[in-house]
Amino acid sequence: MDLKMSHHIEEQSWKQLTSHLAEWVADSHKHTTDGHVASYIPELANAPSDVLGICIMDAGGLTVVAGDSDFRFTLQSISKVFTLIMALMDRGEAIVFSKVGMEPTGDDFNSMLKLELVEPGIPFNPLINAGAIAISSLIAGKDSEEQVARILQFFREVAHNPTLEINQAVFQSESDTAHRNRSLAYFLKDNGVLDSEVDDVLRTYFSHCSIEVNCTDLARMALVLAHNGVDPIRNQRLIPRRFVQIAKTFMFTCGMYNASGEFAMNVGIPAKSGVSGSILSMVPGQYGIGVVSPPLNRKGNSTAGVHLLGKLSQEFDWSLF
Repeated sequence: MDLKMSHHIEEQSWKQLTSHLAEWVADSHKHTTDGHVASYIPELANAPSDVLGICIMDAGGLTVVAGDSDFRFTLQSISKVFTLIMALMDRGEAIVFSKVGMEPTGDDFNSMLKLELVEPGIPFNPLINAGAIAISSLIAGKDSEEQVARILQFFREVAHNPTLEINQAVFQSESDTAHRNRSLAYFLKDNGVLDSEVDDVLRTYFSHCSIEVNCTDLARMALVLAHNGVDPIRNQRLIPRRFVQIAKTFMFTCGMYNASGEFAMNVGIPAKSGVSGSILSMVPGQYGIGVVSPPLNRKGNSTAGVHLLGKLSQEFDWSLF
């Protein structure tokens, strides 16, 4: 296919998105009743259960939005993609992958089962909780405060939004109730995976999970990944291409928790979900996509969000498989 034909197809797709996105969102909205808002972090339980919003952004910065796209939410596990990238930039691949593995687990995101059963006792990948805690310890900084400041600055740069902040109520709620995560962190400390003190590492981890965004912020962050680390709107490289490739590979294999294989078959684009009901996804080389709908299925993914992305992927043949 020549470039002229490819550009024409993209233009037609964008027109169709602009014309029909609202009706597709309305169709997917009914799936909000199929799930339940996360409650194991008490502050997240306050989220409304009838929200569904989306933003799709192209390489020129044009956006199409529908539904509750202005609704604000915390990144939760989506932040793990970008802290992984930061750790790779700060420490390099050899050090990062001496602390975490490269394989999906098939277990729940907060499981410690494999840590106990499989040698050498490091987390299977950086997107499960244990792996993300280990990654948080690798962010450069003399203490947790400096790590968090660097993380927030990096996220602001990728989202091109200097106003991003940490939702302190969510941070405190996570910190107060994170008994499983504390257990994971102490197990990692005992296994020699963590060099820093557990409370310091967890403060960094809870902070980046609690950064608050909306769908447009999420789509802009996804757009940088869709273009292999270049912000195409500013024509500026923010992340080395190799590290984006690593991150997107993990998104395919582990990004939707232990429903990642199902999502790859049914939707077929890189994605990372968070228990706030958010999903960051992309069409490589084209669009960044941010979706939010708080009700989750039993595997921790947004019910309406997954349905909507599946509908869009089918409609526009986005699947890479």
